[in-house]
Amino acid sequence: MKRSQLRCGAAALLLAAALPLPLAATAVAAPGPPAVAATPTVAATATRLTLPAPTGPYAVGRDTLHLTDPRRRDPWVPAAGARELMVSLYYPAHRGTGGSRAPYMTTEEARLLLEGDRLTGVVAPEVLAGTRTHARTGARPIGGRHPLVVLSPGFTLNRATLSLLAEELTSRGYVVALLDHAYESFGTTFPGGRTLTCVACRAVESAPESTARKLMAKVATGRAADIRFVLDTLTGRGDGASTETGHGQGAPARRYAGLVDPRRIGVAGHSIGGNSAASAMAADRRIRAGVNMDGTFFAPVPPGGLDGRPFLLLGSLDGHAPAAEDTTWLRDWRRLDGWKRWLTVRGAGHFTFIDIPVLGAQLGVTDPTAPLPGKRSGEITRDYVGAFFDRHLCGLPEPVLEGPTPDNPEVLFQRP
Repeated sequence: MKRSQLRCGAAALLLAAALPLPLAATAVAAPGPPAVAATPTVAATATRLTLPAPTGPYAVGRDTLHLTDPRRRDPWVPAAGARELMVSLYYPAHRGTGGSRAPYMTTEEARLLLEGDRLTGVVAPEVLAGTRTHARTGARPIGGRHPLVVLSPGFTLNRATLSLLAEELTSRGYVVALLDHAYESFGTTFPGGRTLTCVACRAVESAPESTARKLMAKVATGRAADIRFVLDTLTGRGDGASTETGHGQGAPARRYAGLVDPRRIGVAGHSIGGNSAASAMAADRRIRAGVNMDGTFFAPVPPGGLDGRPFLLLGSLDGHAPAAEDTTWLRDWRRLDGWKRWLTVRGAGHFTFIDIPVLGAQLGVTDPTAPLPGKRSGEITRDYVGAFFDRHLCGLPEPVLEGPTPDNPEVLFQRP
């Protein structure tokens, strides 16, 4: 099992070059030599990071929800009581409405992420936390019912690292729930001044190989339960408590039920979040379509499949081709019993499908083990994940999913 599947540290991929070689090699989650950057410390202090503008017709609104599930105790810290989640709730909004741009992450979350990847002093936490988003708080929602997509990040990663995809889907007309799972990231800020750190990460990192795999399966199935709870809450069926913390107003999360079409629900995730997407589908027939972005299936797809529902595998060519070291994709590909695609991206790395390469390119930092340009990383993720949900939740024709295209020569269709 590659440690990149266990230690999904985002900033390591970008900035390891600024560290001495032994420490850089330890910090980089993906295998291979450290990245090369000319003056990362100067760029890190002088550059204003910005997410690419979404391409859809709608403006993007965002609220922040704190959800607690009274039916479950936290699996990593039982003494903490009920399972807690932080959710960035994105929704299609009317242009010209809303207040300030939504924050990317808190400075403390950024500090802990950088510290967790041994990058303290390389990039100021304020620079990462200050990444410019396009979502606005308090924006007026577009009326009607919209498809819902739930997103789950990689292990150790804050939910903010999937912001590019969340904003893109929302601009196309989706409601998007972007989750942080308590005690499974280097740092997640909760209401009341609490910032929870990664108890699960320490458990996995200190475990022998066989135990670590079982713990990662526990992460995937636990997140599947989190996703089902969020679906209950956002469709008005749940009994969990919730508070809205985005702009200081207490409000039930169920108020968003009027925006969600419960017949059109999808789920996607990066790394262990992608495994969690499949686990959630296996447990909940409300979910019509799912995407795994470069995640090992520690918790397998059931032998009987997913009841004919569509699933997309999107991964790096080196890590997730049919003959690659991760044999779980080939095993579970054979179990998928509905519409399915297995796409690999030439030049991609484990972090290609999240915000990090896009932001790294703005710092002038590249990784020779994943030479796909940061801009293309964002475009491929946006275009293929967006096309998948547009086809299966909205019924739109998407030729890009039918085979290779001249516009996307990096994307290979695997047919084992």
